[in-house]
This record gives sequence, structure tokens and C-alpha cells, in this order.
Amino acid sequence: MANFIKNYQIDNLDQAILTELINDARIPYSEIAKRNRVSPATIHVRVEKMRSAGIIAGTRLQINAKQLGYDVCCFIGITLRHAGDYPTAIEKLEKLEEVIEAYYTTGQYNVFIKIMTPSINDLQHVLINRIQSIEEIQSTETLISLQQPINRDIQP
Repeated sequence: MANFIKNYQIDNLDQAILTELINDARIPYSEIAKRNRVSPATIHVRVEKMRSAGIIAGTRLQINAKQLGYDVCCFIGITLRHAGDYPTAIEKLEKLEEVIEAYYTTGQYNVFIKIMTPSINDLQHVLINRIQSIEEIQSTETLISLQQPINRDIQP
């Protein structure tokens, strides 16, 4: 477990750094420094402090799933047979490469997952043969996404 700096408060410079990195994680520290009229060393120190505080958790490459042939995005609400089935069900769902996100939720469903497949036929196969066959799952409800008009990160 990481040893985080507790109660780190971000200031305007930290917010500016985070905004720049959200827009382009590959931007050189020297460019961020120039835009904010500080030294590159200051940017480096601030980024490292925010990493130590757990504010910056890593960097990721963003992939266009549609360009890779994944045309179907859907969300599946899952009702478990028993509350105690959660750990086992999650372990089984994690093994399915089509499951790209999972949430433990309140309300109608115990678990809410996001999956991506190349086609509706592939979705049907995954749903019937791989998800609904998990014995800890009592029922599912599938919502197919038609488009994603908003996709953004939290702003600092």
C-alpha cells in the first residue's frame, strides 16, 4: 500500500498542472513551467508531491475502441443471488476481457458493469454464455449505449 501524504491541499498552480496533464499527459514539464511562469523543477516537485498524496494515480493511454472494432458498448445491471456472492462474482467477472468496468452499487443492482464487444452477436454470446452462466448471478438487465456525448475526467 502506498504511503500517501495526508491532507495535501492543491493550490492554483497544482490545478493548472493537473489541467495541463489531463489534456495531454505527455506534455513536457518545461512547457507547463513556461505557461505558468515557474521553473521546470517546480513543476517536477509539484507533480511528485501530488503523486505522493495520491492525487495523481498514474497515466493512461486512451484508446479509441471503435477504431479497434468494438462497436457495441453496454451496461449491465447485475442482481446477485446472495449478498455474500459479491467477491466470487467479481472474481469471475474480472476474468472476462469484455468487462472493462465494474461497480458495487446501491439500489436495484448489486453490481453494474460496462462491457465492449465487436457486435450484437458477440454481446449475446458474452451475456448468455459467460455472464448469465455465473452461478452467483440471479439476473441481469442490459442497456445498450447508442452514443457517448460526454466523456471527461474530474476537473481539479
